[in-house]
Amino acid sequence: MLASLLLPTVVLAFRGGALLSADRAGVPDTAGATVRMPSDTLRAPADTAVRVTFGAFVDTYVAYDVGRPRTLDRAFTTQAARHAEFNVNLAHVEATLSAPRVRGRLAVQAGTSVQANYAAEPRVGQTSGGDLSRLLQEAYVGYEVRKGLWVDAGTFFSNVGLEAWASRDNATYTRSLVAEFSPYYSSGVRAIWQVTPALTVRADLVNGWQNVSESNEDKAVGARLDYAIGRNTTLSWYGLAGNEPGARLRLFNGVGIKRRLPHALELTAQVDLGREESPDSLGRSAPTRTWTGAMATLRWAMDPRTAVSARTEWYTDDDQVIVTTGVA
Repeated sequence: MLASLLLPTVVLAFRGGALLSADRAGVPDTAGATVRMPSDTLRAPADTAVRVTFGAFVDTYVAYDVGRPRTLDRAFTTQAARHAEFNVNLAHVEATLSAPRVRGRLAVQAGTSVQANYAAEPRVGQTSGGDLSRLLQEAYVGYEVRKGLWVDAGTFFSNVGLEAWASRDNATYTRSLVAEFSPYYSSGVRAIWQVTPALTVRADLVNGWQNVSESNEDKAVGARLDYAIGRNTTLSWYGLAGNEPGARLRLFNGVGIKRRLPHALELTAQVDLGREESPDSLGRSAPTRTWTGAMATLRWAMDPRTAVSARTEWYTDDDQVIVTTGVA
C-alpha cells in the first residue's frame, strides 16, 4: 500500500531578475507552459530570423510512503523517489534555437528523478557512465532536409510512450509503470516527418535501451506513428528493437490513444508489450521472455488552471526482464 503527499510543482522563468511566471504543474495547460524569452541580441529579417529562447523549470516535492523504506528510497518509481524528504524531483534550464531549416535544444538538469533514471548508465572505459550524461536532459541540433522533414542528432527524449519527462506535461504527478519501465531518453539520430497535417512519422537510430553511454557495439532502431483523427483524437504506435547485454534481441511495441471527451474530460490510454531472446550459459537459445503493461488516465478540467485526474494500471514481468523484485 502506498500513500503520497505531494507539494505543487512550481515553474519559474526569469528575465533580468523579474519573475515572469509562477504556476502549478501537473495540470497540462498551454497558457501555463514554461516561459521562453527571445534573445534581444539576435536581430534578423523576419524571413531569416534566428531566435534563441531561454526557459527554466523547478519541480519540488515531499512524499510519504506508508511502507517507510529504511533507505528512504521508494521502490518501483523514479518520480517522487524519496520518502519523508523535501527534495527536487526535476530542475532544468534550457536554451532553444529556432531558425530557417535549423533547430536545437540544450537543457541542463538535476533532481532525484535524474539520479534514479541515469543510475543504470553503462560505464565501459574511462570516458563513460552517467557522470556527464545525467546532466544533459536534451542536447541536439537538427536540420530541415525538406519541408516538414527534420533530422536531429544528439541526446533527446525517446520515441516511446504517451507520458512526458516533465511532470507539468502529464495528467498525474507520478508516472505510470509503463512509463517508468520504458525509456525516457535516447542518444543517436532521429528523423521526424510531418507527412500530412494529421500524420507524423518518426524513425530513430540510437545507442540502445535508455543509455547515452554504450554497453556494446550494437545499435537500436525505433519508430513511431502519430495519427490525428479530427481535432479530438490521436492514435499512436511506437516500437524499439535492439541487442541488449545478456540478450540477443529485445523487441518493444506499444499502442496508445489520447481523446478529448465531452464535459472537459480527456482520456489517455496505452498498452505495451516487450519480448527478449536470451541465450543460456552455453550461448544456446532459451525460451523467449516477455513483459506487458497497460494504463489509462482520465483527466477532468474543472477550470483552465485546475484539474482532477485518476489513473488505473497493470504491469506484469514474470521473467523479471525489466523489473527485478527478488521474488520469483
